[in-house]
Amino acid sequence: MRIGPAEPADAGEVFTVQRAAYVTEAQHYGDPHLAPLTESLDEVRAAVVSGHVLVAREGGRLVGAVRGSVREATCHIGRLVVAPDVQGRGIGRALLAAVEELHAGRVERFALFTGHRSEGNLRLYRAAGYRETHTVAVDASVSLVHMTKGAGRR
Repeated sequence: MRIGPAEPADAGEVFTVQRAAYVTEAQHYGDPHLAPLTESLDEVRAAVVSGHVLVAREGGRLVGAVRGSVREATCHIGRLVVAPDVQGRGIGRALLAAVEELHAGRVERFALFTGHRSEGNLRLYRAAGYRETHTVAVDASVSLVHMTKGAGRR
């Protein structure tokens, strides 16, 4: 597996993997309108062009992606996605480590959030050293668990 910056030509594949990965999340919450599912191809393309997206490839296939953007002293990580047929093989963990490594030394902390019912995501983030800071109710069915990790902890 290779991880590196997304190229503009990758936007369509990132869009497709993101949609496929978040369908399962939508089923957990009974909500087909989660933000990653309503994001347009143009919005994904803009994120790719901004340089905030890393992708994982196996052979020539794009199998995962993650976004990381720096504001003040924090790297905000989001849209960590892995193609459903290759989940559970460490791709998400590798993408998380890659975005952290990319921004290490430039930030004081990393921050992310996930849904309160997303047990696999919560396990991954806790194992990577993230700690819950607070939970925000989005609506009656979705609450977002916000987590942070100091940039010095690995």
